[in-house]
Amino acid sequence: MKRMWEKGWQLTLSLIAATVMLAGCGAGGQSATGQAPAATTNTSSGEQAAQQTEAAPAVVGTLSFYTSQPDADAAALIDAFTKKYPDVKVELFRSGTEEVISRLLAEAKAGSVKADVLLVADAPTFVGLKQQDLLLSYQSPEADQIPTELRDPDGTYYGTKVMATAMIVNTTQVKERPDSWQVLADPANSGKVLMPSPLYSGAAAYNLGVLTRQETFGWDFYEQLKANEVTVTKGNGAVLKSVAGGEKAYGMIVDFLAARAKQEGSPVDLIYPKEGVPVITEPIGILKETQNPDAAKAFVDFVLSEEGQKLAASIGYTPIRKGVEPPAGLVPIDQMKILSADPVELEKTREADKKRFGEMMGGN
Repeated sequence: MKRMWEKGWQLTLSLIAATVMLAGCGAGGQSATGQAPAATTNTSSGEQAAQQTEAAPAVVGTLSFYTSQPDADAAALIDAFTKKYPDVKVELFRSGTEEVISRLLAEAKAGSVKADVLLVADAPTFVGLKQQDLLLSYQSPEADQIPTELRDPDGTYYGTKVMATAMIVNTTQVKERPDSWQVLADPANSGKVLMPSPLYSGAAAYNLGVLTRQETFGWDFYEQLKANEVTVTKGNGAVLKSVAGGEKAYGMIVDFLAARAKQEGSPVDLIYPKEGVPVITEPIGILKETQNPDAAKAFVDFVLSEEGQKLAASIGYTPIRKGVEPPAGLVPIDQMKILSADPVELEKTREADKKRFGEMMGGN
């Protein structure tokens, strides 16, 4: 009888213990302290290590970066990236867009592309590289923060900043602030206008393609500029120098140069004309033959990240990412009236447009 009682008591204790254990693992998954228990899996340590490796690939080695960015801007970008990824050594090749692309295409023809990442002036250039199957498709986790129309849906390139071409005026010569591009074609301003040449400047070539495809401009606008004795110079830097120095009263220029000069005290003003402005985005993309895809993807992600976009703003550019404020004097992208055209068509007609412009302006 005593043994039966002892067995019954032992069974009762076992049931109580089991009930307590089940309660500990029950609804809410909370322990006696009220805190959620650590997640457990049946994954082996080897499988866990493999998952961790897949989630965070090692970002190491050498990365070859081709760009048309100014030297100081490229150096600032590389410095910030390598502080985040100290095990990556970035090798830089920098020149104008035309020379960068010529070198890249020569390498591709020889079957030895050396660049891992490319960042140059405009989307039509990347359209051409994509058509030649030179770019890697990569869906960056930062892509959702970049406006859809400013990135490739297949992930072969992403805009990195917003560079509008607007109007610059010398404030000692222009007392009444204009609001329209048409002031450049006004006979009252004959000989007072300067613009960069599409034969040298990637931004100016893009502007030519966009403006000649707008009903309010067309080739007639450029004919009017020629009749108004516009001066065509090599690049945007020359436009700034001439207008800030008082040689010319008006100019077409990328906005960040004018805003930066105004902040530094030059007698200039930056105007976004009411008809709208062409915008280039300095896209970034990964070459298909990259030898270091993990570092290349990390570099693209960094440029598009909030940290990378704040860096661009600190240098003086309008960020392309939503929610990052531009520097003083520049208009954010959601407040711009943007003039655009099909980048595929622009890429196809780029050389023909430049040839027609050169013939019109006498080779400039």
